[in-house]
Amino acid sequence: MAGGRGGARGKCGRGKSMAGVRLPVMRGHTGGWVHRKEVRKMKRQMIAGASILLLLATVAEAQHLNGARGLPYVRAAWVMEPGYLTMYAHSRFFGKVGHVQLGRLTSAVTYWDVQGTLYFTYGINRHIEASVSPIIYQDTNKGTPGYNIPDDLFLSVKLGSYGSKGSSFSYGIAANGRIPTAKYHNLVFEPYSAGSWEWGFTGLLSYTLDPLYPEEAFNAHLNLNYNHHNDAGKKLSLAPDLVDTIRVLSPTQTLSYAVGLRLPTDKFDYWLQLFGTMFLRQPPVTAYSREDFTYISPGVTYKPYPWLSFDVCVDVRLSKDEDQTQYGLEGVHKIAEMPNYADWRVNVGMHVTILPTSVRKVTERDLLMRKAESRRALFEQMIREQRETESAEQELERIKEERRKAERELERLRSILEQEARKRQEEQQKKEQQPSPER
Repeated sequence: MAGGRGGARGKCGRGKSMAGVRLPVMRGHTGGWVHRKEVRKMKRQMIAGASILLLLATVAEAQHLNGARGLPYVRAAWVMEPGYLTMYAHSRFFGKVGHVQLGRLTSAVTYWDVQGTLYFTYGINRHIEASVSPIIYQDTNKGTPGYNIPDDLFLSVKLGSYGSKGSSFSYGIAANGRIPTAKYHNLVFEPYSAGSWEWGFTGLLSYTLDPLYPEEAFNAHLNLNYNHHNDAGKKLSLAPDLVDTIRVLSPTQTLSYAVGLRLPTDKFDYWLQLFGTMFLRQPPVTAYSREDFTYISPGVTYKPYPWLSFDVCVDVRLSKDEDQTQYGLEGVHKIAEMPNYADWRVNVGMHVTILPTSVRKVTERDLLMRKAESRRALFEQMIREQRETESAEQELERIKEERRKAERELERLRSILEQEARKRQEEQQKKEQQPSPER
Protein backbone atom coordinates (compact mmCIF):
# COMPACT_ATOMS: atom_id res chain seq x y z
CA MET A 1 0.00 0.00 0.00
CA ALA A 2 1.43 3.34 -1.00
CA GLY A 3 1.40 6.34 1.31
CA GLY A 4 0.41 9.87 0.52
CA ARG A 5 0.20 13.29 2.13
CA GLY A 6 -1.03 11.90 5.42
CA GLY A 7 2.09 9.78 5.93
CA ALA A 8 1.52 6.09 6.56
CA ARG A 9 -1.97 4.93 5.72
CA GLY A 10 -3.81 1.95 7.14
CA LYS A 11 -5.23 2.84 10.55
CA CYS A 12 -4.37 6.44 9.89
CA GLY A 13 -7.69 6.44 8.05
CA ARG A 14 -11.15 6.40 9.50
CA GLY A 15 -10.71 2.87 10.83
CA LYS A 16 -9.75 4.12 14.29
CA SER A 17 -11.12 7.61 14.22
CA MET A 18 -14.63 7.44 12.87
CA ALA A 19 -16.33 6.25 16.03
CA GLY A 20 -19.05 8.57 17.18
CA VAL A 21 -20.82 8.98 20.51
CA ARG A 22 -23.11 6.13 21.50
CA LEU A 23 -26.64 7.25 22.28
CA PRO A 24 -28.60 5.96 25.26
CA VAL A 25 -30.34 2.65 24.57
CA MET A 26 -33.42 1.56 26.51
CA ARG A 27 -33.13 -1.71 28.36
CA GLY A 28 -36.51 -3.07 29.49
CA HIS A 29 -38.25 -1.12 32.26
CA THR A 30 -35.10 -0.20 34.17
CA GLY A 31 -34.61 3.11 32.33
CA GLY A 32 -31.93 4.34 29.92
CA TRP A 33 -28.19 4.02 30.28
CA VAL A 34 -25.18 5.62 28.61
CA HIS A 35 -21.73 4.33 27.85
CA ARG A 36 -20.07 6.40 30.57
CA LYS A 37 -16.52 5.64 29.48
CA GLU A 38 -17.11 7.04 25.99
CA VAL A 39 -18.86 10.11 27.42
CA ARG A 40 -15.94 10.82 29.77
CA LYS A 41 -13.50 10.38 26.89
CA MET A 42 -15.55 12.72 24.71
CA LYS A 43 -15.60 15.33 27.49
CA ARG A 44 -11.81 15.16 27.83
CA GLN A 45 -11.43 15.65 24.07
CA MET A 46 -13.82 18.60 24.10
CA ILE A 47 -12.02 20.23 27.04
CA ALA A 48 -8.61 19.73 25.42
CA GLY A 49 -9.82 21.03 22.08
CA ALA A 50 -11.54 24.04 23.61
CA SER A 51 -8.43 24.91 25.63
CA ILE A 52 -6.22 24.85 22.56
CA LEU A 53 -8.75 26.85 20.55
CA LEU A 54 -8.86 29.50 23.26
CA LEU A 55 -5.07 29.55 23.35
CA LEU A 56 -4.95 30.19 19.63
CA ALA A 57 -7.85 32.62 19.53
CA THR A 58 -5.43 35.56 19.57
CA VAL A 59 -3.00 34.25 16.98
CA ALA A 60 -5.04 32.81 14.15
CA GLU A 61 -5.17 33.48 10.42
CA ALA A 62 -6.28 31.60 7.32
CA GLN A 63 -3.64 28.96 6.56
CA HIS A 64 -3.03 29.19 2.84
CA LEU A 65 -0.81 26.10 2.69
CA ASN A 66 -1.86 22.67 3.95
CA GLY A 67 0.81 20.12 4.78
CA ALA A 68 -1.45 17.69 6.63
CA ARG A 69 -4.07 15.34 5.19
CA GLY A 70 -5.80 16.54 2.06
CA LEU A 71 -4.28 18.60 -0.75
CA PRO A 72 -1.76 21.48 -0.72
CA TYR A 73 -4.51 24.12 -0.54
CA VAL A 74 -7.50 22.02 0.56
CA ARG A 75 -7.64 20.48 4.01
CA ALA A 76 -9.24 17.12 4.77
CA ALA A 77 -11.65 16.70 7.68
CA TRP A 78 -9.61 13.68 8.81
CA VAL A 79 -6.91 14.15 11.45
CA MET A 80 -3.51 12.54 11.75
CA GLU A 81 -3.32 9.25 13.64
CA PRO A 82 -2.29 9.72 17.31
CA GLY A 83 1.47 9.74 17.76
CA TYR A 84 2.24 10.45 14.11
CA LEU A 85 4.54 13.37 13.27
CA THR A 86 4.88 14.43 9.64
CA MET A 87 6.81 17.11 7.78
CA TYR A 88 5.85 18.72 4.49
CA ALA A 89 8.58 20.70 2.70
CA HIS A 90 6.99 22.99 0.11
CA SER A 91 8.21 25.55 -2.39
CA ARG A 92 6.41 27.59 -5.02
CA PHE A 93 7.61 30.13 -7.55
CA PHE A 94 6.41 32.63 -10.13
CA GLY A 95 8.46 34.73 -12.52
CA LYS A 96 7.64 37.34 -15.11
CA VAL A 97 9.73 39.62 -17.32
CA GLY A 98 9.16 43.35 -16.98
CA HIS A 99 10.89 46.42 -18.36
CA VAL A 100 12.53 49.29 -16.54
CA GLN A 101 13.76 52.59 -17.97
CA LEU A 102 17.41 53.32 -17.19
CA GLY A 103 17.98 56.76 -18.65
CA ARG A 104 17.64 56.39 -22.39
CA LEU A 105 17.87 52.62 -22.20
CA THR A 106 15.06 50.14 -21.58
CA SER A 107 16.20 47.04 -19.76
CA ALA A 108 14.40 43.73 -19.26
CA VAL A 109 14.13 42.52 -15.68
CA THR A 110 12.68 39.26 -14.35
CA TYR A 111 10.65 39.65 -11.19
CA TRP A 112 10.44 36.55 -9.02
CA ASP A 113 8.11 35.47 -6.26
CA VAL A 114 9.65 32.47 -4.50
CA GLN A 115 8.46 30.99 -1.23
CA GLY A 116 9.80 28.10 0.85
CA THR A 117 7.81 26.59 3.73
CA LEU A 118 8.01 23.77 6.25
CA TYR A 119 4.83 22.29 7.71
CA PHE A 120 4.88 20.00 10.76
CA THR A 121 1.76 18.11 11.92
CA TYR A 122 1.30 15.96 15.03
CA GLY A 123 -1.65 13.72 15.85
CA ILE A 124 -2.68 14.32 19.48
CA ASN A 125 -5.57 11.88 19.60
CA ARG A 126 -8.06 10.41 17.18
CA HIS A 127 -9.94 13.71 16.89
CA ILE A 128 -7.28 16.42 17.40
CA GLU A 129 -4.11 17.37 15.53
CA ALA A 130 -1.83 20.41 15.76
CA SER A 131 0.34 22.01 13.08
CA VAL A 132 3.10 24.61 12.99
CA SER A 133 4.36 26.02 9.70
CA PRO A 134 7.18 28.57 9.38
CA ILE A 135 7.74 30.24 6.02
CA ILE A 136 11.51 29.98 5.75
CA TYR A 137 12.00 32.21 2.70
CA GLN A 138 9.76 34.75 0.94
CA ASP A 139 10.62 37.17 -1.87
CA THR A 140 9.36 40.67 -1.08
CA ASN A 141 10.36 42.77 -4.13
CA LYS A 142 10.65 45.67 -1.70
CA GLY A 143 13.13 46.99 0.82
CA THR A 144 16.58 45.57 1.40
CA PRO A 145 17.66 42.82 0.77
CA GLY A 146 14.38 42.04 -1.05
CA TYR A 147 13.36 38.93 0.87
CA ASN A 148 12.24 37.76 4.31
CA ILE A 149 14.23 35.11 6.20
CA PRO A 150 12.19 34.00 8.00
CA ASP A 151 8.72 35.10 6.98
CA ASP A 152 5.62 34.63 9.17
CA LEU A 153 4.77 31.65 11.35
CA PHE A 154 1.47 29.78 10.94
CA LEU A 155 -0.33 27.73 13.60
CA SER A 156 -3.32 25.44 13.35
CA VAL A 157 -5.36 23.12 15.56
CA LYS A 158 -7.89 20.85 13.89
CA LEU A 159 -10.76 18.94 15.45
CA GLY A 160 -11.88 16.39 12.91
CA SER A 161 -12.60 12.80 11.88
CA TYR A 162 -16.16 13.22 13.13
CA GLY A 163 -19.02 11.36 11.49
CA SER A 164 -21.13 8.23 11.71
CA LYS A 165 -19.36 4.89 11.78
CA GLY A 166 -19.00 3.48 8.31
CA SER A 167 -20.13 6.75 6.73
CA SER A 168 -18.38 8.17 3.70
CA PHE A 169 -18.69 11.70 5.10
CA SER A 170 -16.54 13.30 7.79
CA TYR A 171 -16.50 16.81 9.16
CA GLY A 172 -14.36 19.00 11.38
CA ILE A 173 -13.30 22.52 12.29
CA ALA A 174 -9.90 24.18 12.57
CA ALA A 175 -8.54 27.28 14.30
CA ASN A 176 -5.78 28.83 12.20
CA GLY A 177 -3.21 31.41 13.18
CA ARG A 178 -0.53 33.71 11.82
CA ILE A 179 2.23 35.28 13.92
CA PRO A 180 4.06 38.16 12.16
CA THR A 181 7.75 37.26 12.39
CA ALA A 182 8.73 38.73 8.98
CA LYS A 183 10.31 42.14 8.44
CA TYR A 184 8.19 43.12 5.41
CA HIS A 185 4.47 42.69 4.75
CA ASN A 186 1.94 43.93 2.18
CA LEU A 187 3.76 42.10 -0.62
CA VAL A 188 3.01 42.19 -4.32
CA PHE A 189 2.04 38.76 -5.80
CA GLU A 190 1.05 37.44 -2.34
CA PRO A 191 -2.29 37.39 -0.43
CA TYR A 192 -2.86 40.38 1.81
CA SER A 193 -1.04 40.64 5.13
CA ALA A 194 -0.43 43.70 7.28
CA GLY A 195 2.04 42.37 9.82
CA SER A 196 -0.52 41.76 12.56
CA TRP A 197 -1.52 38.78 14.67
CA GLU A 198 -4.42 37.32 12.71
CA TRP A 199 -7.05 34.71 13.46
CA GLY A 200 -9.69 32.65 11.71
CA PHE A 201 -11.69 29.43 11.63
CA THR A 202 -12.19 26.84 8.90
CA GLY A 203 -15.09 24.44 8.43
CA LEU A 204 -14.09 21.10 6.90
CA LEU A 205 -16.09 18.46 5.03
CA SER A 206 -14.66 15.33 3.39
CA TYR A 207 -16.10 12.45 1.35
CA THR A 208 -14.53 9.12 0.41
CA LEU A 209 -15.65 5.93 -1.29
CA ASP A 210 -13.77 3.85 1.33
CA PRO A 211 -14.49 5.00 4.92
CA LEU A 212 -11.90 2.65 6.43
CA TYR A 213 -9.00 3.75 4.20
CA PRO A 214 -10.28 7.09 2.92
CA GLU A 215 -7.20 8.19 1.02
CA GLU A 216 -6.92 4.95 -0.96
CA ALA A 217 -10.21 5.58 -2.77
CA PHE A 218 -11.65 8.57 -4.57
CA ASN A 219 -12.07 11.44 -2.09
CA ALA A 220 -13.33 15.02 -2.17
CA HIS A 221 -13.01 17.93 0.23
CA LEU A 222 -14.70 21.27 0.90
CA ASN A 223 -13.32 24.11 3.07
CA LEU A 224 -14.86 27.42 4.10
CA ASN A 225 -12.71 29.85 6.09
CA TYR A 226 -13.39 33.14 7.86
CA ASN A 227 -10.33 35.29 8.51
CA HIS A 228 -9.93 38.40 10.68
CA HIS A 229 -6.72 40.29 9.88
CA ASN A 230 -6.76 42.33 13.10
CA ASP A 231 -5.03 45.18 11.25
CA ALA A 232 -6.87 48.30 12.45
CA GLY A 233 -4.44 51.22 12.74
CA LYS A 234 -1.76 49.60 10.56
CA LYS A 235 0.29 51.56 8.00
CA LEU A 236 0.93 49.42 4.93
CA SER A 237 3.70 51.28 3.09
CA LEU A 238 7.36 51.73 3.99
CA ALA A 239 7.08 55.53 3.92
CA PRO A 240 7.61 57.44 7.19
CA ASP A 241 4.58 57.93 9.40
CA LEU A 242 4.41 61.67 8.69
CA VAL A 243 4.57 61.06 4.93
CA ASP A 244 2.07 58.19 4.61
CA THR A 245 -0.93 59.16 6.72
CA ILE A 246 -3.24 56.41 5.42
CA ARG A 247 -4.13 53.81 8.04
CA VAL A 248 -6.38 50.77 8.19
CA LEU A 249 -9.56 52.20 9.73
CA SER A 250 -11.53 48.94 10.13
CA PRO A 251 -10.16 45.39 10.47
CA THR A 252 -9.84 43.63 7.12
CA GLN A 253 -11.96 40.47 6.88
CA THR A 254 -11.94 37.75 4.23
CA LEU A 255 -13.89 34.63 3.33
CA SER A 256 -11.84 31.87 1.70
CA TYR A 257 -13.10 28.73 -0.01
CA ALA A 258 -11.49 25.59 -1.38
CA VAL A 259 -12.67 22.45 -3.16
CA GLY A 260 -10.48 19.45 -3.92
CA LEU A 261 -10.87 16.12 -5.76
CA ARG A 262 -8.36 13.26 -5.54
CA LEU A 263 -8.14 10.02 -7.52
CA PRO A 264 -5.51 7.67 -5.99
CA THR A 265 -3.75 4.77 -7.68
CA ASP A 266 -1.01 2.42 -6.49
CA LYS A 267 1.96 4.78 -7.00
CA PHE A 268 0.36 8.02 -8.22
CA ASP A 269 -2.49 10.24 -7.07
CA TYR A 270 -4.13 12.69 -9.48
CA TRP A 271 -5.96 15.67 -8.07
CA LEU A 272 -7.58 19.02 -8.79
CA GLN A 273 -8.01 22.05 -6.52
CA LEU A 274 -10.14 25.18 -6.82
CA PHE A 275 -9.56 27.86 -4.19
CA GLY A 276 -9.88 31.58 -3.66
CA THR A 277 -10.56 34.49 -1.34
CA MET A 278 -13.26 37.17 -1.20
CA PHE A 279 -12.95 40.35 0.85
CA LEU A 280 -15.78 40.99 3.28
CA ARG A 281 -14.04 44.24 4.21
CA GLN A 282 -11.20 45.52 2.03
CA PRO A 283 -7.93 47.04 3.23
CA PRO A 284 -7.11 50.64 2.20
CA VAL A 285 -5.92 51.65 -1.27
CA THR A 286 -2.26 51.37 -0.21
CA ALA A 287 -2.60 47.55 -0.11
CA TYR A 288 -1.08 45.67 -3.05
CA SER A 289 -3.52 42.74 -2.73
CA ARG A 290 -7.04 44.06 -2.12
CA GLU A 291 -8.84 42.24 -4.95
CA ASP A 292 -10.71 38.92 -4.83
CA PHE A 293 -8.91 36.01 -6.49
CA THR A 294 -9.55 32.43 -7.62
CA TYR A 295 -7.06 29.74 -8.69
CA ILE A 296 -7.45 26.29 -10.22
CA SER A 297 -4.64 23.82 -9.64
CA PRO A 298 -4.19 20.35 -11.19
CA GLY A 299 -1.50 18.18 -9.62
CA VAL A 300 -0.01 14.73 -9.14
CA THR A 301 1.56 12.89 -6.19
CA TYR A 302 4.22 10.19 -6.49
CA LYS A 303 4.34 7.67 -3.61
CA PRO A 304 7.51 5.54 -3.70
CA TYR A 305 7.16 4.48 -0.03
CA PRO A 306 4.37 4.49 2.57
CA TRP A 307 6.28 7.15 4.55
CA LEU A 308 7.50 9.32 1.64
CA SER A 309 5.74 11.11 -1.21
CA PHE A 310 6.40 13.93 -3.68
CA ASP A 311 3.88 16.20 -5.35
CA VAL A 312 3.81 18.89 -8.00
CA CYS A 313 1.01 21.17 -9.17
CA VAL A 314 0.48 24.34 -11.19
CA ASP A 315 -1.79 27.13 -9.93
CA VAL A 316 -3.54 29.07 -12.71
CA ARG A 317 -5.38 32.27 -11.81
CA LEU A 318 -8.98 32.35 -13.05
CA SER A 319 -9.91 35.76 -11.67
CA LYS A 320 -9.45 38.77 -13.91
CA ASP A 321 -6.30 40.88 -13.83
CA GLU A 322 -7.77 43.69 -11.75
CA ASP A 323 -5.69 46.27 -9.88
CA GLN A 324 -7.42 48.40 -7.23
CA THR A 325 -4.25 49.73 -5.61
CA GLN A 326 -3.88 53.51 -5.76
CA TYR A 327 -0.36 54.23 -6.99
CA GLY A 328 1.32 57.61 -6.78
CA LEU A 329 0.79 57.84 -3.03
CA GLU A 330 3.89 58.02 -0.88
CA GLY A 331 5.41 54.58 -0.46
CA VAL A 332 3.10 52.89 -3.00
CA HIS A 333 5.07 52.11 -6.14
CA LYS A 334 3.89 50.24 -9.22
CA ILE A 335 6.05 47.45 -10.61
CA ALA A 336 5.61 47.99 -14.32
CA GLU A 337 3.68 45.32 -16.24
CA MET A 338 3.24 43.17 -13.11
CA PRO A 339 -0.10 41.92 -11.70
CA ASN A 340 -0.97 42.11 -8.01
CA TYR A 341 -1.46 38.33 -7.93
CA ALA A 342 0.70 35.81 -9.76
CA ASP A 343 -0.76 34.67 -13.10
CA TRP A 344 0.56 31.19 -12.40
CA ARG A 345 2.63 29.39 -9.77
CA VAL A 346 4.53 26.11 -9.81
CA ASN A 347 4.38 24.16 -6.54
CA VAL A 348 6.64 21.29 -5.49
CA GLY A 349 6.52 19.42 -2.20
CA MET A 350 7.87 16.46 -0.24
CA HIS A 351 5.93 14.74 2.52
CA VAL A 352 7.81 12.65 5.12
CA THR A 353 6.51 10.68 8.10
CA ILE A 354 8.97 11.29 10.95
CA LEU A 355 7.22 9.38 13.75
CA PRO A 356 6.74 6.57 14.42
CA THR A 357 10.03 5.34 12.98
CA SER A 358 8.56 1.84 12.68
CA VAL A 359 6.59 2.98 9.63
CA ARG A 360 9.81 2.77 7.59
CA LYS A 361 10.12 -0.93 8.42
CA VAL A 362 6.60 -1.91 7.45
CA THR A 363 6.40 -4.19 4.41
CA GLU A 364 3.56 -4.37 1.91
CA ARG A 365 2.56 -7.73 3.40
CA ASP A 366 2.27 -6.14 6.86
CA LEU A 367 0.11 -3.36 5.45
CA LEU A 368 -2.21 -5.81 3.72
CA MET A 369 -2.53 -7.86 6.92
CA ARG A 370 -3.38 -4.73 8.90
CA LYS A 371 -5.95 -3.70 6.32
CA ALA A 372 -7.60 -7.12 6.45
CA GLU A 373 -7.68 -7.07 10.26
CA SER A 374 -9.06 -3.52 10.34
CA ARG A 375 -11.81 -4.35 7.87
CA ARG A 376 -12.76 -7.49 9.83
CA ALA A 377 -12.94 -5.45 13.05
CA LEU A 378 -15.07 -2.81 11.33
CA PHE A 379 -17.48 -5.40 9.94
CA GLU A 380 -17.83 -7.03 13.37
CA GLN A 381 -18.47 -3.65 14.97
CA MET A 382 -21.10 -2.76 12.39
CA ILE A 383 -22.83 -6.12 12.94
CA ARG A 384 -22.83 -5.58 16.72
CA GLU A 385 -24.28 -2.10 16.33
CA GLN A 386 -26.91 -3.40 13.95
CA ARG A 387 -27.90 -6.05 16.48
CA GLU A 388 -28.03 -3.44 19.25
CA THR A 389 -30.18 -1.23 17.06
CA GLU A 390 -32.50 -4.11 16.20
CA SER A 391 -32.67 -5.09 19.88
CA ALA A 392 -33.47 -1.51 20.86
CA GLU A 393 -36.17 -1.31 18.21
CA GLN A 394 -37.69 -4.58 19.41
CA GLU A 395 -37.57 -3.33 23.01
CA LEU A 396 -39.27 -0.11 21.97
CA GLU A 397 -42.02 -2.07 20.22
CA ARG A 398 -42.53 -4.16 23.35
CA ILE A 399 -42.81 -0.99 25.44
CA LYS A 400 -45.35 0.44 23.01
CA GLU A 401 -47.36 -2.79 23.16
CA GLU A 402 -47.29 -2.75 26.97
CA ARG A 403 -48.50 0.84 26.90
CA ARG A 404 -51.35 -0.11 24.55
CA LYS A 405 -52.30 -2.97 26.87
CA ALA A 406 -52.26 -0.63 29.87
CA GLU A 407 -54.45 1.87 28.02
CA ARG A 408 -56.94 -0.90 27.15
CA GLU A 409 -57.01 -2.08 30.76
CA LEU A 410 -57.56 1.47 32.01
CA GLU A 411 -60.38 1.87 29.51
CA ARG A 412 -61.99 -1.35 30.74
CA LEU A 413 -61.56 -0.26 34.36
CA ARG A 414 -63.15 3.11 33.63
CA SER A 415 -66.06 1.36 31.91
CA ILE A 416 -66.56 -0.95 34.88
CA LEU A 417 -66.44 1.94 37.33
CA GLU A 418 -68.96 3.88 35.26
CA GLN A 419 -71.28 0.85 35.15
CA GLU A 420 -71.03 0.38 38.91
CA ALA A 421 -71.74 4.07 39.47
CA ARG A 422 -74.82 3.91 37.25
CA LYS A 423 -76.00 0.76 39.02
CA ARG A 424 -75.68 2.40 42.44
CA GLN A 425 -77.49 5.47 41.14
CA GLU A 426 -80.37 3.33 39.79
CA GLU A 427 -80.67 1.44 43.07
CA GLN A 428 -80.76 4.72 44.97
CA GLN A 429 -83.51 6.03 42.69
CA LYS A 430 -85.56 2.84 43.19
CA LYS A 431 -85.29 3.18 46.93
CA GLU A 432 -86.47 6.77 46.76
CA GLN A 433 -89.47 5.82 44.57
CA GLN A 434 -90.70 3.06 46.88
CA PRO A 435 -93.68 4.20 49.17
CA SER A 436 -93.02 4.53 52.82
CA PRO A 437 -94.61 1.70 54.96
CA GLU A 438 -97.86 2.63 56.81
CA ARG A 439 -97.85 2.70 60.50
